[in-house]
Amino acid sequence: MATRDRIVIGASAGGVQALQTLVADLPPDLPAAVFIVLHISADFPSLLPQILARQSMLDVAHASDGEPIQSGRIYVAPPDEHLIIEDKRVKLVHGPKENLHRPSIDALLRSAARWGGPRVIGVVLTGARSDGKVGMRAVKLRGGLTIVQDPSEAPFPSMPMSVMQEIKVDYSMSLRDIAPLLTKLSQQPADEEGSAHGRPKNKVRLFANCC
Repeated sequence: MATRDRIVIGASAGGVQALQTLVADLPPDLPAAVFIVLHISADFPSLLPQILARQSMLDVAHASDGEPIQSGRIYVAPPDEHLIIEDKRVKLVHGPKENLHRPSIDALLRSAARWGGPRVIGVVLTGARSDGKVGMRAVKLRGGLTIVQDPSEAPFPSMPMSVMQEIKVDYSMSLRDIAPLLTKLSQQPADEEGSAHGRPKNKVRLFANCC
């Protein structure tokens, strides 16, 4: 039976500290793969995997194009590439920017929703503007679960607030409470047959202005 084994996390301004806090509380035997998009400049190397690895009990690395998805691993989007989930593998795509960003949170969330449906848990943390809003709607429509950091504690509340204005999220909570919840939810069965959403008949767009 499928479980909620795909955790997709997006963050922007204030996100490094938030991600450090979150991954530090994830157990080493987490039965899920974790995918992270943090808005970063394309002009400089990203040290995010090394930063998170200091706190995390899970393996952390930049995603490589075509590598298989494995539970107990954190895949970080590299600079200037969209991180996409395609069936049982990850893809890196130099597609159009979305919400002024590449990598885009929306692009990752939409691809996760397309291929994972109820198996997906979408998480949006601190950040400015609204990247993640459309992607979280896709996760919700496909039967996945949606979590946002409580905007009242987020250093930059615009991203979680924009998600909450778009959909009724399943959980809005303190950052320190998110990892324990993810651990619990990842062990639950994904109701693929009982979900009214299932895999859509129509293709879900991976990018806003193509495909």
